[in-house]
Amino acid sequence: MAYFCSFKNDPLQVTSTDYNFIKESGVHGRYLNLDMLKPLLLKWSKNFRVSELGRSVLGEPVYRVTLGSGPIRILMWSQMHGNESTTTKATLDLMSYLGSDGENASAILSACTLTILPMLNPDGARAYTRTNAGEIDLNRDARDLSQPESVALRKEFERLEPHFCFNLHDQRTIFSVGESPLPATVSFLAPAFDEMRSLSASRKDSMKLIAAINQNLQQHIQGQVGRYDDTFNPNCVGDTFQALNSPTVLFEAGHSPEDYQREQTRAHIFMALLRSLEVIASGEFKSYTVDGYFSIPENNKRFWDIIVRNPSALSRKWEEGISLGIQFKEVLRENTILFQPQIEEAGFLKEKLGHAVFDCNREADLKKIRGISELFELLK
Repeated sequence: MAYFCSFKNDPLQVTSTDYNFIKESGVHGRYLNLDMLKPLLLKWSKNFRVSELGRSVLGEPVYRVTLGSGPIRILMWSQMHGNESTTTKATLDLMSYLGSDGENASAILSACTLTILPMLNPDGARAYTRTNAGEIDLNRDARDLSQPESVALRKEFERLEPHFCFNLHDQRTIFSVGESPLPATVSFLAPAFDEMRSLSASRKDSMKLIAAINQNLQQHIQGQVGRYDDTFNPNCVGDTFQALNSPTVLFEAGHSPEDYQREQTRAHIFMALLRSLEVIASGEFKSYTVDGYFSIPENNKRFWDIIVRNPSALSRKWEEGISLGIQFKEVLRENTILFQPQIEEAGFLKEKLGHAVFDCNREADLKKIRGISELFELLK
């Protein structure tokens, strides 16, 4: 893996070796709660300003990290959904990079002031739930502002009046890039601000920024960048902030092949964030077009985690000729996320794809299934 980003006429190359050095080694895997985050924030408080923004429903602190001193104000928040930790890991990698003495890091911090909320929903992060402790989806609370975490984010938005907002999320493994057989490893959205999906100046800037990021990512995950559905929802935070004329970009960390811990995707999100900051700081994003955004294929729901063909060869309880679409349920147990298979669809599934495919008519595949105890128990 090597990324090339043009910034201030000084080409930046980040190789896999470089990234492994940059990467925050204190976190790994899918489960990330506040106890794991706090020591890392303490470490970075020596370089950046770490403060408490507010408190969650259960009284956990919601932290803000402020980096840089430039005139361009950027607000980003992660783990609005507590079970979506990949972008939080990537923001920690970003802090690691910007805490270095590199010329590009210094240039970004001189041009921009970044405010990062690495874990907006600490209660949901601890419980590994999408919602907060009030059982509210914070990304559907933009109008009601019924939860303290939502209020804290809105107050920070109003205080900063950011020039750009980054709304950082994970997406499910079901998504493909359009009709292609490739997974949507990273997806983006320039949220709509009205039912007509109009193009304001702020939304156009969001689109241009995404076009710049996509150009860079295509060199490394070609065909694996998708565009998220832009149906307007006034309850969503991104739609609301876009309507308030702050260019807003939704980042979605998706699936890379055999990467259920999302460590490969983490690296791609880190580079997407870094590229964003570079083109914002330099103003280069303005040279891109909205056509570059619309050229990104929309996400489609083509994938199951596993497809099992001809399960009747394993058990007579299955009809001959059908296939089974199996999706993992993510279960928290002892600070580890377990992936438990569940049957979601039974049929011919001719248009569906699997991140793994087993055909029970093949002895080698049957042997593999028998070696996966939970899957074997589900099918037999």
